Formats: sequence, structure tokens, C-alpha cells
Amino acid sequence: MSDSARRPPPSLLITALPNIPDIHPGDNVAELVLSALAAAGLTLQNGDILAVAQKIISKAEGRLVNLAAVNPSEQAVEVAAQSEKDPRLVELILQESDEISRLKQGVLIVRHRLGFTSANAGIDRSNVGPADDAECVLLLPVDPDKSAKNIRQTICDRSGIDVGVIITDSHGRPFRLGTVGVAIGVAGLPALWNRRGEEDRYGYTLQHTDVGVADEIAAAAGLLMGQAGEGLPVVLIRGLTLPAQEGRASDLVRPKELDLYR
Repeated sequence: MSDSARRPPPSLLITALPNIPDIHPGDNVAELVLSALAAAGLTLQNGDILAVAQKIISKAEGRLVNLAAVNPSEQAVEVAAQSEKDPRLVELILQESDEISRLKQGVLIVRHRLGFTSANAGIDRSNVGPADDAECVLLLPVDPDKSAKNIRQTICDRSGIDVGVIITDSHGRPFRLGTVGVAIGVAGLPALWNRRGEEDRYGYTLQHTDVGVADEIAAAAGLLMGQAGEGLPVVLIRGLTLPAQEGRASDLVRPKELDLYR
């Protein structure tokens, strides 16, 4: 019997953590994750990956903005008229962005200051707070890679276990309907896995294979996180074997000079 026949088939365990409370500014997300793991009877293992929804990071970092306090600029008023959006929201979108990518009735797609292109600069109203906070919106973290690094460091310090952390958000895609989870913050694992130079099963040497592994993990975690009232913003992923490489979400952003659609 061959060695491959003796080995069990590869598998991946994906577990949503229950008991994550509502998050408030100043909360320590890493400590809350450790408490949720303990309450669920789960013990971390080296190589585990924690996918954390952007919303709880943004809330903990105080990125909640009341639109009533926003004074739109002339540019925001002009763009709002073309997109039929709230001028106050447009003002925040412009502040969070480097440039407008697409603008038409009901649509405002921008290049976010973090490098990726998305609708409304990732600013969201869903799962922000109670109905009486309808005027409040949530901005993305200032530095999601740093947020992921800080969470990873705290968990490693407290548990002695080496884990990876991904901050996830939901993005639409050109030419495809539906949103999927993507990585906007990465620590402790590669964001982009360069497999060029490896051989396929028939001996062909791979020439152009870069795997967006952090995005793949974020999308898998999104199956459990959900988009509505699931209340499961942290997902544990176990069973992946990845290169020992420190990546960043910015590794996934296609440079302007290589973007054929820009």
C-alpha cells in the first residue's frame, strides 16, 4: 500500500464561535475571542486561523460616525446628486477614498485609500446598531493589517499558540453577481501564495499561479458568518497547511499598471 493510500484524505474544519457580545469602542477583540473559545470548550492549535468580521474591529476602534455630524462639501453634494445618495454619506466615502472608479445613478464605486476598489468605500449601515441609530454608519478600520497583527500578538501572548488572523469584509465583484468575503487585513499567514515553479501532477511547471489564499479563507468563513442576523463574526479555520510567510492584505491589490480594466 502506498503512503498516499495510508494517509487520511485532507479535510478542513470551520467553526463559528458563539457568544461574541455586542462590541463597543475600546473593547479588546482578542480577549473577547479567547473568552468565546473558552466558553465553547475550544482549544487553539498551532496553525489555526481566526477570521474576524471587519464590523467588530471597526466598532472596537471607534469607527462609528453619526451622519448628523457630517457637513458635505461641494464635491460631495455634486457626486450625491449624480449617484442619488445622501450627501453626508458621500462626503465620508470621498474622505475614505483616493479616486472615483464608477459613478452613476445608485452606484458609487471608489478606490479606497487602502488600495482596493469597492462600493461606497466599504461604509455600511447593516449590523451597525439598534434601529434608533439609523443615522450612524461604520467605516473600515484605519489599518486592518495592523488590527490583525495586534489581535494575533495578543492571542499568541496569552495562549502560547501561533495562529493566523484575517480581517474580512464583503465585496462585490466585476462581472459577477453577489458579494463574497475578502481579506482586508492579514497577519501570520501569506495573503498571496506564489506557487510558480512547482510541478502539477503531470510534471508541468507552473508559470503564473498566484493563489489568493487569504481571500479564499475569508470567503469560506463568510459561509458561517452570514450577512444578516447570524451574529457570528469570528470563525476558526483548522486544517490548512500554508507556507511560513508573513503576508499583508495589500499583497492582494493588483497594481494600477497591471490592471487591464482600469
